[in-house]
Amino acid sequence: MKVLVAEKCGFCPGVRNAINLAKKTLEKNNVVYSLGPIIHNEDVVRQLAESGLHTVNQIGQIAEGTVLIRSHGATSAELQEIQDKGLDVVDATCVLVKRVQKIARLLHEEGYHVVIIGDKNHPEVRAVVGSAPDVNVAGTEDDLYKLSLGKKLGIICQTTQSPDYFAQMLAAVARRGFSEIKVINTLCRETMERQEAAVKLCRQVDVMFVLGGLHSANTRKLAELCKKHNPQTFHLQNWQELDKNILFGKQTAGVTAGASTPDEVIDAFVENLRSFEG
Repeated sequence: MKVLVAEKCGFCPGVRNAINLAKKTLEKNNVVYSLGPIIHNEDVVRQLAESGLHTVNQIGQIAEGTVLIRSHGATSAELQEIQDKGLDVVDATCVLVKRVQKIARLLHEEGYHVVIIGDKNHPEVRAVVGSAPDVNVAGTEDDLYKLSLGKKLGIICQTTQSPDYFAQMLAAVARRGFSEIKVINTLCRETMERQEAAVKLCRQVDVMFVLGGLHSANTRKLAELCKKHNPQTFHLQNWQELDKNILFGKQTAGVTAGASTPDEVIDAFVENLRSFEG
């Protein structure tokens, strides 16, 4: 089978940095905890767990040792609690996520009511909400109707969302008639380039595969965008999940991957696809 791979896919600098920090920390420390999965990829989390990285959901579960702040960041309250307990900290927060947190604080200090456009349940968004006072999340246009028109809004966006979604939500904000709006584009350029490359590729192939964790927001967004342009799009974590029946009758396959998908997963998938004879 002919296989084409997206020009831009796989690990982004923020994820690569988080994993490298985790490995270095494990080499130097006996007891290391990650506050939530370090990235949204089960294979990577499992590999790091085998090396001694314990993933917990609450700081109360940690009695001693070193705490690794995952790539999605942590709230100000969580960081304070870690400090109060006297635990060592290694911060693997993506620099772009840190930028969003800083912008949220600055907008608040300037008197804006901060609104982050994105998924309220995503850890990055929760960390931003917890980094400044009174931050609202707008995931849909309906959420905008809960905001007072008398407030001046400072708007930012979850880094892994698509430009189209951000633009759609901004248009809805404008229609609401707020007295003042300040918008800062906090979308991740790496994410945008992956989305553009994936959409370009999916239009050229019979079947499109998007590799990455099922809980990864940027991977799900890649799959969602590709499916709009190619209904034969499938989101899988690895080769083992593939139903081979999908491949019959297909001549050309496209492959892309989320920002938290390891190179070895991509390489193995592509190699198996190329050797498939249906």
